[in-house]
Amino acid sequence: MSLQKTPPTRVFVELVPWADRGPANNLVSGGETLPGLRHPLSSTQAQTATREVHVSGTSELSGGPDRAQVVMRVSSTKEAAAEAKKSVCRRLDYITQSLQQQGVQAENITVTKDFRRVENAYHMEAEVCITFTEFGKMQNICNFLVEKLDSSVVISPPQFYHTPGSVENLRRQACLVAVENAWRKAQEVCNLVGQTLGKPLLIKEEETKEWEGQIDDHQSSRLSSSLTVQQKIKSATIHAASKVFITFEVKGKEKRKKHL
Repeated sequence: MSLQKTPPTRVFVELVPWADRGPANNLVSGGETLPGLRHPLSSTQAQTATREVHVSGTSELSGGPDRAQVVMRVSSTKEAAAEAKKSVCRRLDYITQSLQQQGVQAENITVTKDFRRVENAYHMEAEVCITFTEFGKMQNICNFLVEKLDSSVVISPPQFYHTPGSVENLRRQACLVAVENAWRKAQEVCNLVGQTLGKPLLIKEEETKEWEGQIDDHQSSRLSSSLTVQQKIKSATIHAASKVFITFEVKGKEKRKKHL
């Protein structure tokens, strides 16, 4: 029984640097020229030519709001001006003291007062605007004040937002992660074909996108004031996406020196 011969290995593509040659050198059968045809470089030219790998990388990051603002309103209407002021100031002092005891800094508390006459009475209204960076602390303080104060104190639902610095940092991180993803892709490609990844020759951010988080249609149909805290945080979350294009230099595998 004779064994079948293994068919010889055939090379379909050889990856070498290319160079353009003039139309006069691009001869084909019949003496015609083929414009734009490129031929492989000689061994001497190939050693000095730069070989490249072109890759793209993408990333998508999200960041929740880093600030929340709560407004507390205290009002009183009395026949005597002094009584209206006293009623408001007493509760106002209690609110500010409670905030300070809970560790809220004075620079995060803004108080405004309005005093006016309404027909035969005097009306005074004070507004306390508090900025929170810790949302758990915010909820604890609001729950505490709702329990301790009467209905004349109105506490608005928290409004979540981003500071400019946090948004810019999210954009920057999205770009950096996209660059890292592109680098990893190029590294794996070079490893697969037995080459060494060199330095980057070009880094270009081609596309950026940014959008706010959205809740589902059923929830969005409800009033904003009826949303839970977690739903509001999700709605205020910002997403940032980045796409980059990078050209890397490709080096051949270094040959190990044999030690005699």
